[in-house]
Amino acid sequence: MKEVLSVILGGGAGTRLYPLTATRSKPAVPIAGKYRLVDIPISNCLNSGISRMFVLTMYNSASLNRHIKNTYHFSAFSNAFVDILAAEQTPDNFTWFQGTADAVRQGLRHLEPFPADYILILSGDQLYQLDFVRMVEEHKQKGADITVATIPVTEKEASDFGILKITDGMITSFTEKPKSGLENWVSDTGEEMRSKGRNYLASMGIYIFNRNLLFDLLQKEYAEATDFGKNIIPDSIQKYKVASFQYEGYWEDIGNIRAFYEANLALTDDLPAFNLFDNSKAIYTRARMLPPAKISGTHLDKAIIAEGSIINASRIEHSIVGIRSRIGHETVILDSYLMGNDYFETLEDIAHDQQHGLPILGIGSRCHIQNAIIDKDCRIGDDVRIMGGAHLEDGDHALYTIKDGIVVIKKGAVLPNGFTLG
Repeated sequence: MKEVLSVILGGGAGTRLYPLTATRSKPAVPIAGKYRLVDIPISNCLNSGISRMFVLTMYNSASLNRHIKNTYHFSAFSNAFVDILAAEQTPDNFTWFQGTADAVRQGLRHLEPFPADYILILSGDQLYQLDFVRMVEEHKQKGADITVATIPVTEKEASDFGILKITDGMITSFTEKPKSGLENWVSDTGEEMRSKGRNYLASMGIYIFNRNLLFDLLQKEYAEATDFGKNIIPDSIQKYKVASFQYEGYWEDIGNIRAFYEANLALTDDLPAFNLFDNSKAIYTRARMLPPAKISGTHLDKAIIAEGSIINASRIEHSIVGIRSRIGHETVILDSYLMGNDYFETLEDIAHDQQHGLPILGIGSRCHIQNAIIDKDCRIGDDVRIMGGAHLEDGDHALYTIKDGIVVIKKGAVLPNGFTLG
């Protein structure tokens, strides 16, 4: 797919995913125990034969930069690359990115030297597996100037998205998060989708632009526009051929803690909607050369255990245990996501921790953890009890945050022996 150049948007401050975004950008948030969110759009591109990508970043970008630098290496005989374009001040622009369109506009001078007929614009914080070859082919077949990836949604879901109306595959109108009058926005989504009540087409925030048109729109016609979804796409519908590419597979916009939590735990289902075990749709990430997980005396049910883990827990159910996790004896983990650790402690480190009354890196013995997300590099002592649920009020504290009943233990937090929450 040498005719396509991909631009992946790194997102803003990610406040709805706080505290997971307190020290990292949204695309750098760990998912499924071993990946980062940015691995999803990059892997979709690689699986589609698109091997030239730019990732636009601004907030908390150090860990994202490090991950991309350590992960995506290509042959010296290939023109493939995944490059970071960080927000920068230039002689003609002193501002940070003001929105999705402005971010791409500021990166145009870096895109310009690379030949391509189409520019594919992606979000860095979505979970999906999409064949961009089909999307590009439909774009060409329809003679479109712009193609928007759309997904059928129900009436209940429609008010959370930008909704599009189509005629013969072309988008004729757009409304942002409609709260009323939805009967006017029904589209022909096909017999199967209609049978599921999915009668509305939502924008996925994935776009294909003809290269020359994108440059003209951003530099001339909409030189002041800041956002694709709010400004450029709605205004372009009446002026250009804007097509819909209907996608009917799994797609999740990881926009808040609840969505993030549920999307991760759904991976433990017997037949998850997002399939990590598909050879043709592999998810790529950093090759860490870690040892296999070691598990002793643990009952496991619907659990994902990442490599490098040492587990002596009594029970782990409906949970994900991330890389290099360490879990002590008689501990119970239920409905939780443990992100793991960035390094192993040596025996000398552990002895030092114990001498100074510091919990070792990981989860101690006789703990009970439920409805929680444990961020990386946490030290949770013995006999700790964390019980998330609807009975807890939302709030932000020094060691943890509670959102929608989910307890999020902050990165690097130290919980002493006997700590109880919930």
